[in-house]
Amino acid sequence: MVRVLASALALSLTLLLPPAARAQEPPTGPLLPEADSGGGQAGDDVQSPIVVLNQERLLSQSLYGQRIQREVEAAGTALATENRAIEARLTEEELALTERRATMTPEAFRPVAEEFDTRVNAIRAAQEAKGRALQQQAEAAQQQFFEIAFPVLIELLRARGAAVLMDNRAVLLSAEGVDITDAAIALIDARIGEGDPAPLIDLDGTAPDRSLAPGEGLAPAPAP
Repeated sequence: MVRVLASALALSLTLLLPPAARAQEPPTGPLLPEADSGGGQAGDDVQSPIVVLNQERLLSQSLYGQRIQREVEAAGTALATENRAIEARLTEEELALTERRATMTPEAFRPVAEEFDTRVNAIRAAQEAKGRALQQQAEAAQQQFFEIAFPVLIELLRARGAAVLMDNRAVLLSAEGVDITDAAIALIDARIGEGDPAPLIDLDGTAPDRSLAPGEGLAPAPAP
């Protein structure tokens, strides 16, 4: 999922930057407080037309990304628990049906068995659909995270005087300070935090629509 976003992200950020940013106009001041250590922090800024980003770290170490992971894991655990409970109940019903078979004629037993099989198949299909929905919603939540983070990354590129953002896996070698992942995580945490409190994962279909307009979901940037 993260790899799919890499090339499109780099191209989109390049096209959306104004001419001033493409000409590497230096920022008027540091975007983030200087850090004593850690790659990609503001204190290690390198003016370069190209900067790199570790999208996997951005997702796994940001507050919003960690929230996505927690909700996906919680929903997966709940679904697995539900599946085990359903399996146990159906197993009991199957055993009871087997015992009843000895006391029923084939004609009487056949519709009962068919009803049970139909119900089992319907339940199995419903639970498999929930599993697919969980996967789809997890991917949608990740996609939404990057859409919300997009303006923040644009801001960071402008502050660095960069015109192109590349996925770090596409870079063979780069100078120290060109990686903006740590700075991006810090700024996204400050602007977005954990995001809107409405559930990101909803296997019951009761949550409201979470689609956002461009820029929605961001805390306002501090005044210069």
